[in-house]
Amino acid sequence: QVHLAESGGGLVQAGGSLRISCTPNGRTFATYNMGWFRQVPGEERQFVAAINGEGDHTFYKDSVRGRFAVSRDNADGTVYLQMGSLKPEDTAVYYCALSRRHYSNYAQHYDYWGQGIQVTVSS
Repeated sequence: QVHLAESGGGLVQAGGSLRISCTPNGRTFATYNMGWFRQVPGEERQFVAAINGEGDHTFYKDSVRGRFAVSRDNADGTVYLQMGSLKPEDTAVYYCALSRRHYSNYAQHYDYWGQGIQVTVSS
């Protein structure tokens, strides 16, 4: 069973930066495709960013491209989402997810999910 542990969320002022992390519970999963999604109450979960297993391909939701960067350390499988120039509309619960087969922006392509971590951007 895969468990994804997220960390690093919190409160930040608009224009600031924050990095959140996601670590799987075993090196077996260190090179799987990973994604970041976010959700606000009453809305569907939205794709934010994805990184392939080798870490050499990434893609992003249009509204975060240029402000957010996804990366990974395949020594232990930790995936990072570095968020910059944060805006109040980035406030959400952020989820990391692992896909065994897909490098994708579709939530249904992901097999395992973290518990979610709150990111709040104050204006």
